[in-house]
Amino acid sequence: MARNRRLTTDRDFQEAMEGEVAIRVFQDDHMIDSGGIVIRFDDDIVVTQAGVSELAYHPRALCEFFEMKERKGG
Repeated sequence: MARNRRLTTDRDFQEAMEGEVAIRVFQDDHMIDSGGIVIRFDDDIVVTQAGVSELAYHPRALCEFFEMKERKGG
């Protein structure tokens, strides 16, 4: 079973990027991206990559980002 962790700080995004953890992105209460990993971020934009040529640019102020982690031990 998965658990969600909201990414809000630079440290959160850095940890998600280094751990290559899949994330979900929501905007206006709708999921607009899922399964990509954070490859770059700054104060304005979060860039995710789901495949070799599948890049997505998300405005950080308008979106909510959630890290998806698998629970260990059932």
